[in-house]
Amino acid sequence: MALYAIGDVQGCDTALGELLAALRFSADRDRLWFVGDLVNRGPESLEVLRRVRSLGAAATITLGNHDLHLLALAHGIGRPRSGDTLDDVLASPDRARLIEGLLEQPLMHEESGIDHLVLHAGLPPQWDLPTARRCAREFEQALRRDPERLFRRMYGDTPDQWDGSLEEIERLRFTVNCFTRLRYVDAHGRLALTAKGAPGKAGSAGLVPWFLAPTARWRGKRIVFGHWSTLGFFRNGEVIGLDTGCVWGGSLTALRLDGPQDAEPVQVGCEQSAPISD
Repeated sequence: MALYAIGDVQGCDTALGELLAALRFSADRDRLWFVGDLVNRGPESLEVLRRVRSLGAAATITLGNHDLHLLALAHGIGRPRSGDTLDDVLASPDRARLIEGLLEQPLMHEESGIDHLVLHAGLPPQWDLPTARRCAREFEQALRRDPERLFRRMYGDTPDQWDGSLEEIERLRFTVNCFTRLRYVDAHGRLALTAKGAPGKAGSAGLVPWFLAPTARWRGKRIVFGHWSTLGFFRNGEVIGLDTGCVWGGSLTALRLDGPQDAEPVQVGCEQSAPISD
């Protein structure tokens, strides 16, 4: 048995198939943790969802911002964005089954006896892991209970700093922004959601990657994440970043989590391309 984490697929099913072949993946023996953003921008979102669903319990998905965007559209909330490639999913005969399956997925996944956990974007420095778990479960319950109501109130960049006294909708919005959009925080630990470039590039002055915030309280498990194609593959003792920009003409990356700490990533090139976005 092997446990692999896989970076942002974003509708690139051809690359995903090539990566699974390179891993010699077998669903009756191995397991996959996906960091989120299975869909959108690439041309094969429907094929990706069908493939991952066919893997059953061998695949675990954490929700990313593009996955949530698909769910919102499926519930009649919001409008398609420039560059979206979700029409095939929304028009498919198995749409209801695929959407229902996505609704059941978590924001964060971890298992007893495994020193890693997986999520799509990041955690704010004010949260310890118990707080992250509580906030993730609260959002997941709200999503499954009444997705339309949640999506109508979910979008926005505020609040940008954690406070335990936040009202429910503010708490849910802050939670989803951390788990699916976060890259940087400022010196006071506020979310800097508009900054997208690599560290040290234009737009990041005065900001620090969320995983390097000196006051961070979430440490305890090694966090596997995606969402940050301009960062590329990144690994230190506390986090592993796996978004290597497959849909932007980069590569799709997998890393074995139950092997040596310095295991080499497995990557396949991707010929898909799309306008750069988050």
